This record gives sequence, C-alpha cells and structure tokens, in this order.
Amino acid sequence: MNYSAKSGIKTFNKILFAILILLIIALVLIVCVFFKGGSVKTVTQEVGAVEASASVEFQSGTYGGVQFDSIEDVVNYYVTAYNATKAETANYIDEDGNTVTFYAMLGDEDLQIVGDVLVDGKTNSIIDSIVPGVINTLFSGNVYGLPPCSNRNPDLDTDENEESLMTSRLTADDIVSASVSENSDGTITLVMQPQACEMSHKGLDSQGKMFNVLGAIDETVESISVLSWASGTTADNCKVTYENGTATVTIDPETGKITQADYEMLVTVDVTHANVSVIKDKSATLQLSYTQHFPASDEYLMTSRNLTRA
Repeated sequence: MNYSAKSGIKTFNKILFAILILLIIALVLIVCVFFKGGSVKTVTQEVGAVEASASVEFQSGTYGGVQFDSIEDVVNYYVTAYNATKAETANYIDEDGNTVTFYAMLGDEDLQIVGDVLVDGKTNSIIDSIVPGVINTLFSGNVYGLPPCSNRNPDLDTDENEESLMTSRLTADDIVSASVSENSDGTITLVMQPQACEMSHKGLDSQGKMFNVLGAIDETVESISVLSWASGTTADNCKVTYENGTATVTIDPETGKITQADYEMLVTVDVTHANVSVIKDKSATLQLSYTQHFPASDEYLMTSRNLTRA
C-alpha cells in the first residue's frame, strides 16, 4: 500500500504561490475599496524578520565519553546516529486495523507564517489576520521519518530522482556552524546550522540534506495559468531563500541512536513583478517557519493519521 505524504508540507508547496497571488489581489481590493489606502503601512526595513538563531560555536572536547575535535566530527557522529536510527522500523495499526511497517522514529510537523506578509513592501492588518486561518485550513500535519524524508514507509522514502533517503548525505561542507553539549543523563546534544541556499531540494543541497525543504516551487509557479511577469522570468521573480534554520539533536552514546530531535527550517519566499488579470507588476513576500519534533506523541499519531503503535 502506498502511504503517500500528500497533506503536509508537500501539498503546501503546490499551493504556496497561489496564496501569494490571492494575497496580492486581496490587498489591492482592501486598499482600494475599503480603506482607500489609509490603513496600509510601509515597512521600511529590509525583509528579514527572522533573526539568526543563537550562535552555535564549536568547542573541541569530550562529551558523553566521545571526543570531538572538529565540526567534521560533529557531522560524522550525527550521520552515524541518523543512519542507525532510521534503519529501525516498527509496526503500527492504521485506521483500517491493518498492521503496517514504518520508521520506528516518527515525528510531527508544524508550519507557521513568521511576521507580516508584505505586498509591495507593505503590510495590512486585515491581511495579517486572514493569513493564519488560511494556513491552518490548507496545512494538515503529517507523519514523517527523520528529515529529509518523503514518506514514513522506508521503501517509499526517496528524493526527486528516486534515490533512497534512508541514510544521511550531510557533510561538514554543508554546515556553517555547530556545537556539542553533554546533558546530565550522559546524552549528547548537537546543534547544527546548514549553509544557506536558494530553491532547495530534498537530499540534494545543504538545506535539503537537513530539512524537508519545499523543492521545485518554480515548477509550481510555472503551472499557474493566470500568472505572468511584468518583466523577467520565473527564475528572476521567484526566490525561495533558506537560511538560519537549525537542527537540535540528542544522541545516546550507549546506543549510538537519536533519542530526540527538533528541526526548525526558516524560509523566505519572494515573488516580484507578478501580473494577475488586471493587477500588474505586484510583489509579495512571506516568511515561513517549518518545525518537526521527534519522536511524535501517541496523541499526534492518532489525530494526524489515525495511527497507533502496535
């Protein structure tokens, strides 16, 4: 049975730009019809409401009985633990009472707009009040294995080239900063921040090796028939920037496996010079925070996908 992950961030990818276009239209209508431009405030600062995460500075030393001399050691330790953890499967009972086999370590997910949605560099209180409801309606949390992951069924967990995502592809070159700390129970916590990049793809770049990124949004934009550009191409006018996201991962040195993990991906989406019907040459910007926590609770598994652990 193909348990495709269609209702989480994978589906949101396909409608993200439709939301932006609707917001452009909505803002124009609100300003022109209701407020005649009176309630729109200009945001003078550059987009970047998401501040960089707290600096994670690497210090060599022994943590949990493990020696770390470099960021490469941190990454290698994470990769080994990731591979060992993702190699484990477990049985679950689905909504039809069938026993199914998925990753043993499954996580939850959440998607939020960060700050204001900007249209032509301006924000509007009504637009800002509408957006959370739109997001909540369109986004329904799914269940995945450790990211990057396209499916909770290991056999279906592949990248866009149909190559397996069961093992990590992360390298030291993908990481801009990292830190290690030892916890009171002897476990080790790693904090890693991947290199920034544009239009990330799962498993294929620095951000895509760490997070469940959005993938080929430019292809989605090309499929929106009502959208055209006042100038330039889709590549010029469709920017998706991944930066400042972090992975905080706790590992048990005795088992060499991940016991808890939190992944926070931060992404800024910009559309410029958009034409939609009679609305010409508009821009829109929004920032997203996509978070995953492992392991998911029994309650989350049930409410999100009617799954129970066998």
